[in-house]
Amino acid sequence: MGAVQIAQTMRSKGQRVWCVPFARNASGVNIRGNAGTWWRKTGSLYRQSHTPIPGSVMVFKSTRSMPMGHVAVVSKQISPRKILIDHANWKRNQVSLGMEVIDVSEKNDWSAVRVKSTPAAYGSVYPVHGFIAAARG
Repeated sequence: MGAVQIAQTMRSKGQRVWCVPFARNASGVNIRGNAGTWWRKTGSLYRQSHTPIPGSVMVFKSTRSMPMGHVAVVSKQISPRKILIDHANWKRNQVSLGMEVIDVSEKNDWSAVRVKSTPAAYGSVYPVHGFIAAARG
């Protein structure tokens, strides 16, 4: 069963849909704990980078507005500074597919992004650790 189907089943049972299990199911990156801990827990199990690759997990840093961080799966690269992501609970208890994200970092290293949360506009700037590649090694 795919990540979207699992999330739909959970919602139908009245269960909460969170970003971590969704990202784990969608990417195959099997890290446990809050999203804000994923970057440091990666260790040697998975490859970290600052380059978005479809299937990799984008790890948002913990902030005051997102104290537990956030994780999302890269679904498509549109250009060097624009990608699409699939993730859960950006909008409370919902799965969002194909949401646009732009790199707004000064060094073009994906350390700061804006997410197109509404069809008309990109939202606030969010700090990002980087990407965890689904392939081990």
